[in-house]
Amino acid sequence: MRRKLVVGNWKMHGSRAANEPLLAAIAQARPFGCDVAVCAPFPYLSEVALAWAGGDLRWGAQDVSVHEQGAYTGEVSAAMLAEFGCRYAIVGHSERRQYHHESDQLVADKAKAALARGVTPIVCVGESLAQREAGETDAVVKRQLSAVIHTLAHCAGEMVVAYEPVWAIGTGRTATPEQAQAVHALLRAQLQAATPHASRMKLLYGGSVKADNARTLFAQPDIDGGLIGGASLKADDFIAICRAAG
Repeated sequence: MRRKLVVGNWKMHGSRAANEPLLAAIAQARPFGCDVAVCAPFPYLSEVALAWAGGDLRWGAQDVSVHEQGAYTGEVSAAMLAEFGCRYAIVGHSERRQYHHESDQLVADKAKAALARGVTPIVCVGESLAQREAGETDAVVKRQLSAVIHTLAHCAGEMVVAYEPVWAIGTGRTATPEQAQAVHALLRAQLQAATPHASRMKLLYGGSVKADNARTLFAQPDIDGGLIGGASLKADDFIAICRAAG
């Protein structure tokens, strides 16, 4: 049985004053019956690492450079993340794909760069509302994941995959458990054709996950936890979601 994973994505939120009580409250709520992590903005990684050092809570970044090092102003390499003890790096979030025009191949290359330094990539896939209404959901998510599978080759089984329908991110709209499960089952089947490790890989759902819908979503057979946006900034909500996964 796959152990659930709940990852908070703070996006471009946070402050030193707000982070301290949030991190402390999550730590005090342990133990959880699932793995728990937060992906914080780069300036706060050291704060998270210090606050949670020596425990079972994990942390990660919201992006990673495809480059190992060099004259790439503003970029942060996987080696740098590894020095901060980052377990995860989100790659291919819809906001990166949309606002920074990241291609499927760039996302795949970032996943490869993270794995090369022992950082697990959380690879995001998902369709827009227009694509869903046009019946293109399956084709879109399969195309996005295919690029990563091809690039990672025999290491594909080491990533985490997060399905985030773009139309449900930050909108208050959530895919029904049946809609989410259908896409997760599709992704699992695609992974099974590519790697012998597919049955143990974690597939997360993201898109307006809240305390009141988390348990039903996480009860689906191919949903192994969540990538949580806004609710991860509120200690009580995030803790409740973690409890729902346990």
